[in-house]
Amino acid sequence: MNPRNELDTPMFRLAVAQFDQAAELMGLDRNLRERLKLPDRSLIVSVPIRMDSGTVKVFTGYRVQHDSARGPSKGGIRYHPDVNLGEVAALAMWMTWKCALAGLPYGGAKGGVRVAPEQLSSAELQRLTRRYASEIFPMIGPDQDVPAPDVGTDAQVMAWIMDTYSQQVGYAVPGVVTGKPLSIGGSLGREEATGRGVVYVTLEAMRHLNLTIDQATVVVQGFGNVGSHTARIMHEAGAKVIAVSDKTGGLYRAGGLDIPMLLSRYQAEKQPLRDTKLGEWMTNEELLALPCTVLVPAALSEQITMDNAARIRCRILAEGANGPTTLDADPILTDQGVFIIPDILANSGGVIVSYFEWVQDAQRFFWKATDIQDRLHEIITTAFQRTIEFSTRRRTSMRMAALMNGIDHVAQAHLSRGLYP
Repeated sequence: MNPRNELDTPMFRLAVAQFDQAAELMGLDRNLRERLKLPDRSLIVSVPIRMDSGTVKVFTGYRVQHDSARGPSKGGIRYHPDVNLGEVAALAMWMTWKCALAGLPYGGAKGGVRVAPEQLSSAELQRLTRRYASEIFPMIGPDQDVPAPDVGTDAQVMAWIMDTYSQQVGYAVPGVVTGKPLSIGGSLGREEATGRGVVYVTLEAMRHLNLTIDQATVVVQGFGNVGSHTARIMHEAGAKVIAVSDKTGGLYRAGGLDIPMLLSRYQAEKQPLRDTKLGEWMTNEELLALPCTVLVPAALSEQITMDNAARIRCRILAEGANGPTTLDADPILTDQGVFIIPDILANSGGVIVSYFEWVQDAQRFFWKATDIQDRLHEIITTAFQRTIEFSTRRRTSMRMAALMNGIDHVAQAHLSRGLYP
C-alpha cells in the first residue's frame, strides 16, 4: 500500500488546493508550504473483531496527525463506510487551521474506521472501538493527541476509548478524549456545541449584513448532531426553519417546520424523517436549491459543486459540515452575492468546547453551562470579527481570510520553533 496514493482522494485534493490558494495569496515561505501539505504522522491499522456470529471480520482504521507545532493534536473519530486515508488527512489539515483560527493551543488530527456502524450490534461496536483504541494507543494521550466524536460516533464511543486507554496505563485518564459522558469528565454544552457555534456566527453575519432574525428563513441539510442542534437553536432564536433533511431526503414547509415536534418524533420516537409527515417531502438536491436567508449544509463534504452552485439561492451559507463546498463552486456563489461562512470558522464550536472539556479535566474543576456558552460565544464571534476584518483589509473571500489567518498562526509557530535537527 502506497500512502501517497491513498492520500490522492477528492477531499484531500480539495484541502490542498485551498491551502495552495491561501499560501499563494499570503506569500507563504516555499519550505513551509511543502511541510504543511503533508501530515506529521499517518497510521493505518487493521481492526479485527469477533462478530456476534462467531466469525472474525477485519476493518481498516486510521489516525492522522497533521501538525503539532502549537500543541497536542486534536480531532474527531468517524465511523463511516467511505472513510479512507485521504479523507482523514484532509479533515486533519482543516482541523489544524480551525484550531489556529480560534486561537486554541492545538494542532489538527483526525481518525476513523471504514465501517457502517448501524449494521453492528452494540456489543460488536464496543469490541470494534476498544480494538481500534488499542491499535492507535501509542499515538493518543491528553498531552499528545486527543480524539472526539464525529460522524457515526458519540459519547458512548468516547467512553469506551477513554476506558481502554485508562486500562492500558492503569489509572483513569479523562482528558484522553473529549465529548464523553458527564459521569466520566465530560463537559456541559459539548453535545450541542458545533450547532450552537454555527448559530452564533450566523447571527454575527446577519448583523453584518443588516438582516433580522425574525424575518430569516433557514434551510438545514443534515439532521444529525450538528444539523438538529442548529435547527433547534435557530428556531429558539426566532428564525423560521423551513426545511431540514437527512440522507433519505428532506421536509419542507413554507410557513416553518415545528422543530420541537420534529425533534421529538425523529430523535425520541425514532420515526423516519419522512414518516413524521410534518412537511412536504423533497430530495436533498431540491432542498439545497430552496430560496432562503440561511443555508446550513451540515451533512457530508462536497455537497455544493460547480454543477449545482448556480441553483443555490441563499443569502448566507454557513458551513456546518467539513468541506461541503468545492473550490470551483466558491466563485459562482460569490458572484450570486452569497455570504459564505467557511467551515473552519462556522463549525469550530465543537472543538472550542472540546478545549473547554480538556481544560476542565486537567483542572478537575467544572464550569456551569452558562459559562461555557458565554466563553464559546466570545471566542467564536471574535474569530468571526477577525476574519471579516482580514477579508475586508486584504480584499479576499471569507474562506481565504479564514485560511490565511489560521495558516499564518501555524507558520509563525514553525518559524519560532525552527527545524529539527
